[in-house]
Amino acid sequence: MKRVIPVLTFGALLLTALPAHATDTGLAHRDSYGTKAVYTPGQNPRTYQQPPAGYTAVFTENVSRHGSRSATDGEDGDIVLALWNQAEADGQLTARGKKFGPDVQALEAAMSAIGYGNLSGRGKDELRATAVRLEKRLPSLFSAIAANGEKIDVVSSGQGRAVDSGTVFSTALTDADPALKSSFGTARVDKNLLYFHKSAGGADYQKWLASDERLASTLKAVTDQPASHRAAARVLGRIFKPAFVQRIVDGEFASTADDITAATAVYDLYAIAPAMSEESPDGKGWDFDRYIAPRDAAWFGYLGDAEDFYEKGPSFSDSDITYKMAGVLLDDFFKQAEAKRDGTGTLGAELRFTHAEEIIPLAALMRLPGSGKAATPGETYTYANNPWRGAEVASLASNIQWDVFKKGDDYLVRMLYNEKEIAFKAGCHPIRKGSKFYDLNELERCFGRS
Repeated sequence: MKRVIPVLTFGALLLTALPAHATDTGLAHRDSYGTKAVYTPGQNPRTYQQPPAGYTAVFTENVSRHGSRSATDGEDGDIVLALWNQAEADGQLTARGKKFGPDVQALEAAMSAIGYGNLSGRGKDELRATAVRLEKRLPSLFSAIAANGEKIDVVSSGQGRAVDSGTVFSTALTDADPALKSSFGTARVDKNLLYFHKSAGGADYQKWLASDERLASTLKAVTDQPASHRAAARVLGRIFKPAFVQRIVDGEFASTADDITAATAVYDLYAIAPAMSEESPDGKGWDFDRYIAPRDAAWFGYLGDAEDFYEKGPSFSDSDITYKMAGVLLDDFFKQAEAKRDGTGTLGAELRFTHAEEIIPLAALMRLPGSGKAATPGETYTYANNPWRGAEVASLASNIQWDVFKKGDDYLVRMLYNEKEIAFKAGCHPIRKGSKFYDLNELERCFGRS
């Protein structure tokens, strides 16, 4: 999350309670990680619907967020270690807090060793497993790709972790089926397609993000409320003695962090730790759960979700600025499927690798599950009034896949979201009630392409 220094007085936008399920540890636990949640496939492959009789798979395409990674920088570690060192010198650490500094130093060293922002061992495993499941889901397609000399195109945003994700994914496919090696050409980069939030196509969005007063005031109001300060005090109280926590609250260390910023840094380390599980000393994970109670992790997870919801997701109901730029990516999905149908393409698969900043707005544009409801004027996003959850919308290694099936001149499309079969948006009609297969012509109509 960005560092948000609270400056507003409390007003109508403020929230006054924990998220609705903050005390439900089973559900809140995953949600508490937000978009740093590690990947979990959404469905057992054995339960997928079978295509109608006579249809065979002829094409597949995806867009995937990069896998689990280290933190993008060492800012969180710097913040908490500066406070921890001062507290240690002053004799103001709790018994638990005495372990905190060494744990942070070890985690930061592990992240620095692989490179900040780079794929972790777990991230590589996530991508390999997804690739293997893809090949197992469509074995006849990949056999045909190899036999017919079709190509598999791999394209990324150009950012290191996205490039590496494509490499790991491709290697896993060829390991699963060595005959595919000749199908892969040189991976390419397309920033306009897969880094659109920072490309020319996102210019209006970039301006809005930097200068929109409603966005800024809403996020400040969400952050600066009594519940946030209470949660911050509890988080810091696990590490520091009460007198030192009060010194943080009173602003003595304002040049380092205020109470919410400091607690957010602790939360961020908690949230990234599972992504770095294989780099832990015993390879089994980091015990950062002991530094933040479930209810407080859920609260800071909510604050992170609120930021992502407003900045990247459905956002305000009277604006599409956060997701209209994702149209370039949706257009490419249709372009590739249509090329297969029209006989103008030579690809058997199109594999794209990108970031949460692209997955989240694409999900909102397509009205994927959990991403179809924006915040109406005067109503602030909360877990109680909106289903949007970062952990479900765009976890690490999250993905959207279309499988295309052919029978004669008819083409059907099935969509998977995090490997779970899902329906297309309301107004798109499947081939029959309850089916997850849609005629490509119907999807073109439904999305206004015909």
